[in-house]
Amino acid sequence: MTEDEQSGTLAFLQNFYTGVTLYLPAEADERPAAKASQPLASPAPAAALPPATPVAAAPAVPPSAPAQPAVPVAAVPPTAAVPPTAAVPPTAAVPPPPASRLPSLASAPPPSPAPAVASPPLPARPAPALAPSAPAEAPAVAPYLLTTFATLGNNPQGVVLLVRLPPEQFKKLPRNVFLNKLLQAINLVMADVVLVNVEGPYPVALQNLRKEIAATHILAFGRNLLDVAVRTTQIYEPVQFPTVGLAYLAGAEVEMIEYDVSLKKRLWGGLQRMFLS
Repeated sequence: MTEDEQSGTLAFLQNFYTGVTLYLPAEADERPAAKASQPLASPAPAAALPPATPVAAAPAVPPSAPAQPAVPVAAVPPTAAVPPTAAVPPTAAVPPPPASRLPSLASAPPPSPAPAVASPPLPARPAPALAPSAPAEAPAVAPYLLTTFATLGNNPQGVVLLVRLPPEQFKKLPRNVFLNKLLQAINLVMADVVLVNVEGPYPVALQNLRKEIAATHILAFGRNLLDVAVRTTQIYEPVQFPTVGLAYLAGAEVEMIEYDVSLKKRLWGGLQRMFLS
């Protein structure tokens, strides 16, 4: 490093450490006496710098490193010095505005609310049509209560002849020779009885039958013809129903009894117990 470069470096460091005077390390054996005792020149005027504070001498170079000859440092000319940072005047503080000029938040009127935008009314939706409720199920009715029947003749004596025949055969029944002789044996004629034809496989209900005929004695030619006598009677055996005021006698079909002598005898015994006893 040349003498001018070293001088410039020391001047920069002196200006950087404001108010501190820097000295070169003392090396008596290498530096000339005149140069070692000479203080470093200050780059700024003495009046502008604060009083110098002595700095402790730098430690000596370890003995292991070879000693190098010291280079005399020349004074840095005043024009090359950088003005110290301490000399910069402080920035003037801007005074706050007076309190009277500040807007008062308390006195400021509250912001007016934004006008509400009226939404158009929604179109009325029609009420959903209710599904038609299923009709209540009717209670189960016994089949015999729905059984219909057809009639022939009048009933001044309250005697009924109950059969189950096709409509064509039923219409011919008043002229049947066997039935006319049977009625004569019990002191009756065809005009004294009512012929009833049960329509369907089920027996007819006595309560439905009595809505049209005031029956007191019933002669049934066939099976399962009257509801109250289905399980309480035997063939050719007359049965009394005191609670309903009815006498009932069941036998085989008319065409079977007509051509069977044994069945005629059995039927005649039942008729005697019902009408002649």
